[in-house]
Amino acid sequence: MVGAMEIGFGAPVSGRWATPADLASFGARAEAAGYASLWTFQRLLVPAGSRMEPVYRSVLDPMVALGFLAAGTSRIRLGVALVNMPFVSPGYLAKQAATVDVLSGGRLDLGLGIGWLPEEFTLTGASMARRGARAEEYLNVLRVLWGPGPGGNGGNGGAGSGAPGAAPLSRFDGEFYTVPAERQDPQPVQRPGPPVILGGMSRAAMERAGRMADGWMTSSRADLSRISDDIKVVRTAAADTGRDPDQIRIICRGVVRAGTEARSAETGERLLLSGSYAQIRADTGWLGEQGVTEVFYDLNWDPLVGSPDVEHGAATARAGEIMAALAPAR
Repeated sequence: MVGAMEIGFGAPVSGRWATPADLASFGARAEAAGYASLWTFQRLLVPAGSRMEPVYRSVLDPMVALGFLAAGTSRIRLGVALVNMPFVSPGYLAKQAATVDVLSGGRLDLGLGIGWLPEEFTLTGASMARRGARAEEYLNVLRVLWGPGPGGNGGNGGAGSGAPGAAPLSRFDGEFYTVPAERQDPQPVQRPGPPVILGGMSRAAMERAGRMADGWMTSSRADLSRISDDIKVVRTAAADTGRDPDQIRIICRGVVRAGTEARSAETGERLLLSGSYAQIRADTGWLGEQGVTEVFYDLNWDPLVGSPDVEHGAATARAGEIMAALAPAR
């Protein structure tokens, strides 16, 4: 198995608490409190007239925020949950990820998705067609750009020649992406590259994670009560590809609703990670028993914290209380 379940924390990147001071403060406090990781996320816009949740209305760029956090922390892992691949070229994202990994001393976890909001595709000039096939090739390009090292292959285009004693140049010629003979330096600290965690709640997305990624991540809308079924899909796909299913990380975005027992609109059942701190901790333990390897408590989804309409002092006070109450045992 991957190991004992870890507890992470959603960095303040949305709403009133997404300030330089709060990002630095909560990052340092999470590290000091023993949290295993800090997580950002991506949202490029909110369409006019949309009823999307307040968390999406004002969001910092996820990779820039991770670079900022790298400067103020030294041990805690830094993750993005997630960047949508269609919105940025693999060459540019490979450079961003390598940079964050270098600046953090090898602490990046790179969460990737295929996107779902049509207006964001329009904004970025991306196509919604064949997103799954594009994503699989995208992952191959990232691995080529992060470098095979001496003696490795360079993708389906083969390896070129470089200076004497240097790693061979890598090339990739695919259906959607082309990498000319190249070396993109600096290389990431983590080898062969930062762990790639794929998101997505469709069966195809889960199977892709099992086949190709280091882990799979749930969405904010996931029905966590059925997580064991989803994990089975991911790990079966890994095993069918000849991979060790127990080495696939299962990461859960924990939409915490502290103090209130939120209910499912469909079943009326209490939503996991809602209610008292004791209930939330018990839910976290149950998720670990189902096979989840990491839960990160993301208070950006708390409307009393991550909304741009709340009072700043009240938002940070609530976030600080919840962070301290749910800190992992040492």
